[in-house]
Amino acid sequence: MVRFALIGAGRIGRLHAGNLAAEPRVHFTAVADVAAAAAEEVAAAHGARAVSVEAAVAGPDIDAVLIASSTDSHADLIERAARAGKAILCEKPIDLDTRRARQAVAVAEDCGVPLAIGFNRRFDSNFRALKARLEAGDIGQLETVAITSRDPEPPPIAYLRGSGGMFRDMMIHDFDMLRWLTDEDAVELHAMAANLIDPAIGAAGDVDTAIVTLRMASGRLCQITASRRAAYGYDQRIECHGSLGMLRADNVTLTTVELADKSGFRRDPAEPFFMERYRAAYQAELAAFVDSLSSEAAPSPSGADGLAALHLADKAAESVATGQPVKI
Repeated sequence: MVRFALIGAGRIGRLHAGNLAAEPRVHFTAVADVAAAAAEEVAAAHGARAVSVEAAVAGPDIDAVLIASSTDSHADLIERAARAGKAILCEKPIDLDTRRARQAVAVAEDCGVPLAIGFNRRFDSNFRALKARLEAGDIGQLETVAITSRDPEPPPIAYLRGSGGMFRDMMIHDFDMLRWLTDEDAVELHAMAANLIDPAIGAAGDVDTAIVTLRMASGRLCQITASRRAAYGYDQRIECHGSLGMLRADNVTLTTVELADKSGFRRDPAEPFFMERYRAAYQAELAAFVDSLSSEAAPSPSGADGLAALHLADKAAESVATGQPVKI
């Protein structure tokens, strides 16, 4: 049994709490949050105890920590937990500043503790099947990848002000997905962005619509399209084109039922948002992390993966600011 402490009892922390309580190889020991009442509520719901952040990262009865607190606390908590010898699963991003993120990853490496970053989409069954068929050669030589990622509606402006923006907060998942699917890094990137949804998002220093085109080391061309609004629901699709054909992972709908009548063909809407769409992926992410601890294998996605995706986010922001493609 791996004795876990959860740090962060907000929306995503509560999802992780349920998964920790349900994983049979985990003893969900403790919950910490700067809001003590939130920690107490989550702890009571799952048979854990509410503790201070210091007790969560350094307690002798804790083997691993799951960091689901605000982004600005991630790097510091990684370092504190690493120095206490705890295994670490941390939500993305590691930090909004790449230099600070590198420092945190370096501390974990120096301390010799496992560090995994929460790019949960790697564990989605549909995307894993897509990758497996790519690797099996179903479409021959991969030539292009197109990733679509659209939220149903923008988050609150207060959230956007501290989130790191579209590239570091939202599209960072897609940067990681692209690296994972292609098993290579980008060498050139061109990003275009706009405020087409809500002027308040621009006033907060962010964008709400973006398209990023990347050239990979092999020469493959890839494109990520992202938006903070989709009137039809949470839009998560991937299309891969190769020398022998195409592979596509489509949206997950509420049911597979389709109605056909004189007005046409109609399917159920897509899952409403990430907590529903990727619920099973979050569970599989935790299970994979526990697997790595049991086998002493290096966890994945790693701290290095977190840094690589953050670097692409930085370059996308640079490209938007300069209006020019950038080398990576």
